[in-house]
Amino acid sequence: SGINAEYGGRLYQVEYAFKAINQSGLTSIGVRGKDSACVITQRKIPDKLVDEETVSHIYRVTKHSGCVMTGMIADSDMQVSRARYEAADYKYHYGYEMPPDMISKRLADIGQSYTQIAHMRPLGCCLIMIGWDEEKGAQLYRVDPAGFFCGFRACSAGTKQTESNNYLEKKIKKNSMMNESEVIQTAIAALSSVLAVDFKPSEIEIAVVSDSDPVFRKLTETQIDEQLNILAERD
Repeated sequence: SGINAEYGGRLYQVEYAFKAINQSGLTSIGVRGKDSACVITQRKIPDKLVDEETVSHIYRVTKHSGCVMTGMIADSDMQVSRARYEAADYKYHYGYEMPPDMISKRLADIGQSYTQIAHMRPLGCCLIMIGWDEEKGAQLYRVDPAGFFCGFRACSAGTKQTESNNYLEKKIKKNSMMNESEVIQTAIAALSSVLAVDFKPSEIEIAVVSDSDPVFRKLTETQIDEQLNILAERD
C-alpha cells in the first residue's frame, strides 16, 4: 500500500484528509426530528466576480435524498457524482430508489478503499446526507474520509464541528421529537450560536425532507427569511 501506518498505528494521510475539511472555513449541520430532517450550511461567495447562482454546497442525489458537502469543493463534486451514479445504477437493477442508508454505506465503502489503494488518496470532504426512507421515514447520515458512516439525530462537519456538536447535544437532550419547523430552527440556531453571527437569508443554505413532503428540497430565500423571523421572535 502507498499509505504507511506510522509508529502508533496512525494513518497520516487520513488525518490530513480530516484537516482538509476545515480548509474551506465552513461549518455544516444536520438535524433529524420525529417526522423530518434538515441540513444547513454557510453560503460564502469567494469572489465578487463569481456568479452567486452557481455557488452551492447542497446537492440532490435522488428524488428523496440529498446532501450537504463540507471541505474541498472538487472532491465534494466527485463524491456527489459517484453517489448519483450508484443511486441510478441501484434503481436500474432493483426497480426502486436507493435508500439513504444504502447510499451512505456505499460511499463509505468506496471512501475506505481510498485509504488502502496506493494510487488513491482519501477525499478531503465530509458528506452529511438526509433522505426519506419508505420504511424508516426521515433519515440523517454522515460519511467521513476514513470510510466511517453512521446514522445521527444531529451531527455537524467543518471548522466549528466540536462546538456545534456540544450545542446540539444539549438541544436534542431537551427535545428529540421535534417537528419540521423546530428541526429547521434548531439547525439555524446551532449554526448562528457557534459562529456568533445573525444570518441574512442569502448567507445560509437549507434543505429539508419530511413525511408531509418527502421530496428533497432546498428552501428559497423567502422561506429561510420566514424561519429566521420566527426564530428572532422566539428569542
